[in-house]
Amino acid sequence: MLIRVEIPVDAMGIDRLLRATFPTGSEADLVQHLREDGLLTLGVVATNDDGEVIGYIGFTPVDVNGEDVQWVGLAPLAVSKLYQGQGIGEKLVYEGLDSLNEFGYGAVVVLGDTDYYRRFGFKLASNHDIHCQWPEHQSHFMICGLENGEMNDHTGQVTYSSHFDNV
Repeated sequence: MLIRVEIPVDAMGIDRLLRATFPTGSEADLVQHLREDGLLTLGVVATNDDGEVIGYIGFTPVDVNGEDVQWVGLAPLAVSKLYQGQGIGEKLVYEGLDSLNEFGYGAVVVLGDTDYYRRFGFKLASNHDIHCQWPEHQSHFMICGLENGEMNDHTGQVTYSSHFDNV
């Protein structure tokens, strides 16, 4: 298995993985639209020995109170059903966070399973006066400060690209 930054030739494999992993095509469509509009800050893939994409994690810019503060949102994270339970998702998250640190980003937000993301250093965003644009999901909205910023550098509402309105 190889974990690496995505390259253009991976796009079809990423699309296949997302369509097979999630119940609808929404996540695959989201990534395609983000990619087309240049709104994928980082994409990391896991490939098997045959070069097939078996895992993917994407990161996209987010704003705080309408301002670009060099934060990104993690979405989506997917691992092929045949490869789940082998730590691939964990490796993708760590590789993504390490790369974002190198690129100088300040924080990463995620809307997801709090027990899963806590192990990577994510904390409830509401404890830092950071709010999700979808209030009904606030209890699953988390943040992880990176080396180049602090979770407390900014407070207020985090807003994702309008592409997320269709997911």
